[in-house]
Amino acid sequence: MSARTSKAVFLKSYPNGLPTADDFEIREIDAPSPGPGEMLCRTVWMSVDPYMRGRMRPDVKSYIPPFSLDAPLEGGAVSEVIESNIPDFAPGDYVVDFAGGWKEYYVTKGERTQKAMPNLAPLPAWLGVLGMPGMTAWAGVTQIMDPKEGETLFVSGAAGAVGSVVCQLGKLRGARVVASAGSAEKIRWLTEEAGVDVALNYKDYKNAAELTRALSEAAPKGVDCYFENVGGMHLEAALNCIAPGARIALCGMISMYNNTEPEPGPPNLVNLIGRGVMARGFIVSEYADKAMEFASEVAPLVAAGKIKFQQTEYDGLDEAPGAFIGLFHGDNAGKAVIRVGPDKT
Repeated sequence: MSARTSKAVFLKSYPNGLPTADDFEIREIDAPSPGPGEMLCRTVWMSVDPYMRGRMRPDVKSYIPPFSLDAPLEGGAVSEVIESNIPDFAPGDYVVDFAGGWKEYYVTKGERTQKAMPNLAPLPAWLGVLGMPGMTAWAGVTQIMDPKEGETLFVSGAAGAVGSVVCQLGKLRGARVVASAGSAEKIRWLTEEAGVDVALNYKDYKNAAELTRALSEAAPKGVDCYFENVGGMHLEAALNCIAPGARIALCGMISMYNNTEPEPGPPNLVNLIGRGVMARGFIVSEYADKAMEFASEVAPLVAAGKIKFQQTEYDGLDEAPGAFIGLFHGDNAGKAVIRVGPDKT
């Protein structure tokens, strides 16, 4: 055991409803030395993502195991290799690891690790537009919805790390893009920077009927593609305006993640039948074999400034619980990232 210690974030209790700061605890743990076939990494940037809320429900079976109360939380991170016993990784390399978050140091076998390239994009971008959120957006656009030139694409949660990339990929394919977000500043960014055709502030609408009216005006020919991040009245409004032969990519429903009781489904699901709509739920790991295809398309677009991105930065591991909770209040613009240690790039 090394003399090095590591600050780490644990769940003190499983949240009931919206998580609070009292559900988390920061502890000092030992950082072990790497054994054969392992490497020691220092976390530089870490990610907080809405899907993590599902891992805080031990009684709900999901596609990924729940967090334990006896081990640090884990999530995406960009880290510096400190010591390595893996031939493909050397001290000083920067890597993206999907279990390195919520702690200062960790040991990994590198099984879910890839190298980050600081010369191509800033390190936090490898957690956002060039990381899991960016690939999620790309998969939904290219593998499920496949928007055609002149079609209308509606994106809920459009100013987030996933939604903002969906909007821009849709525009690059010639679609008319209608976006929904929750603040005037997010609406401005979507129209002025991301280039969407219409941006709706969903907080201006009291219910699905009001949002439906606004969406029908923004998409007079109907919604051909819908990328679902939010659920609730967004899904109901989208189904009210859905066009014949439309395609829906079901990525997330953040409005429901903290519900303590099941929420009734929208009353207009029948529209899927008569209008011949395809709706497909997905998780990004299904498309792991297409990671190089994603990178080869999106990385040059980012480098050329054709895909823009935002990030909300927090400083210090102590800020991680608050940053995570803030996701459910819409506090973040684009990707929420926490600077855990010095970024030497």
